[in-house]
Amino acid sequence: MTRLLLALALAAASAGGAAAGTIDGTWLRDDGNARVRIAPCGDKTCATNLWIGDTSKGEAAGDRLILTLARQPDGSFSGTAYDPKRDWTYSMTITATPGALITRGCIVGRLICRDVNWKAAD
Repeated sequence: MTRLLLALALAAASAGGAAAGTIDGTWLRDDGNARVRIAPCGDKTCATNLWIGDTSKGEAAGDRLILTLARQPDGSFSGTAYDPKRDWTYSMTITATPGALITRGCIVGRLICRDVNWKAAD
């Protein structure tokens, strides 16, 4: 799960930051180890690793998550994230604010979760 959340860490927003309520764009993970682009891919949304600093946990540039998300009444997005590299599916929630995202990925019936903070790439 750590890998996916780090990979979900595959997220992104356009240069200069994302507008409130949008997740599309290029994003930097708060630990500085990933740069991710989130963009439409077919009828889904994909979070694709553009750059990974520490590849020791199996993450690589080009890895992606396929997101099936729906906007919630509170403005967040929730649904699933599928990691085709590992054939894993996670419950996913993304909260967007101007210039920032918080991704929450969960496994085991939402019993084990991890949050990752992102900032818009400049």
